[in-house]
Amino acid sequence: MKTIELNIQDAVYFADKQYEALKDETVQALATLEEGTGAGNDFLGWLDLPSKTPAELVERIEATAARLRENCDYVVCVGIGGSYLGAKAVNYALADSFADFYAPKPNEPKVIYAGQNIGEEYLAELQNLLKDKKFGIIVISKSGTTTEPAIAFRLLKDQLVAQVGKEEAKNLIVAVTDAARGALRQMSDEEGYETYVIPDNVGGRFSVLTPVGLLPIAVAGHDIKKLLAGAAEMEKSTLHASDSNIAQTYARLRNALYRSGKKIEILVNFDPKLHYVSEWWKQLYGESEGKDGKGIFPASVDFTTDLHSMGQWIQDGERTIFETVISVAKPAVEHRVPMDAADLDGINYLAGKRIDEVNKMAELGTKMAHVDGGVPNMHITLPAIDEHSLGQLIYFFEKACGISGYLLGVNPFNQPGVEAYKKNMFKLLKKPGY
Repeated sequence: MKTIELNIQDAVYFADKQYEALKDETVQALATLEEGTGAGNDFLGWLDLPSKTPAELVERIEATAARLRENCDYVVCVGIGGSYLGAKAVNYALADSFADFYAPKPNEPKVIYAGQNIGEEYLAELQNLLKDKKFGIIVISKSGTTTEPAIAFRLLKDQLVAQVGKEEAKNLIVAVTDAARGALRQMSDEEGYETYVIPDNVGGRFSVLTPVGLLPIAVAGHDIKKLLAGAAEMEKSTLHASDSNIAQTYARLRNALYRSGKKIEILVNFDPKLHYVSEWWKQLYGESEGKDGKGIFPASVDFTTDLHSMGQWIQDGERTIFETVISVAKPAVEHRVPMDAADLDGINYLAGKRIDEVNKMAELGTKMAHVDGGVPNMHITLPAIDEHSLGQLIYFFEKACGISGYLLGVNPFNQPGVEAYKKNMFKLLKKPGY
């Protein structure tokens, strides 16, 4: 199987002195991560998840997914942040782009999402969609008290019970939660829901390769064994310090660029299927690095779409940015531009060409323009959009994030800042104790 590739030639010369100066620091940061001697070392369970996930757990997840697929037209994944973004990234990337416009088929339920917002219309419309429909729920929360998913789960649970009865609802609800503590654990034990455990040593944004992500991905019909196999290959190839360790190289260069004044990283894709990979990536890096007054700001764009909105700023705006571009080497289909006798639109010069060839030339032309305009460009090539490649990409970004956080001088595995808004919100809502 092919592996993802990282090319830094159009970025490294923008910060060559800083990149060279970071060589030994990067080796040490990798060692700190692997040896578990740095800040947040009690949250390193994700490091060997791909190679250490028991086959029995994977088989049980697949069996649960098969049960939900057999009995549901819709499965609602209830969670926020890392409890849904990883699964949505993979499911969106692997799905037909217009899957939402087709009716569910037997044993092919639609996986939809709730608990990621507090949108009144969103929840009301979701419940209207599910009215008198066959649906199940995967609720993902370590505590069971996080506001957004707690509201959504309460509404959906009550609706499911009303539609099928308490006994049948019990078989259509699966909880992914703490092993022993929390409101969701207590409720699951009392109601008899099937449960999966969120490991204590894996934080939410690193949890896509646990049941948090694997179960919704399996319910959507994708091969979680291949996803884990791709991640395991990347785990092995990034274990030791070397010039061929692409996670080490990526972490080193992005910090070199940061130290040279490039404060914003824009993750760019040239395939719309990768949109939610960017959303997952933004949480991973934003929540891991944005603390102690430090951190590269993670942003994202979908090209060529956003070249017609953000392209001007990227080309000519403040030179505090760098780009990391994800390119897909081989699309899953072949589609060509047709010939038109009148050629009123003037694109007969493209007739017969694959649409991907046009896209690739747009990608190359954009890179040339941006680099000439002073924007460093790193380039990640994904062999294809499939489970194996996405598993590699997920682990690559996770491993590089840990290394990069230590280079930055922060604890990459905590998130103290996210509690501030919650305390204010709870006080304003008059929650007991606030």
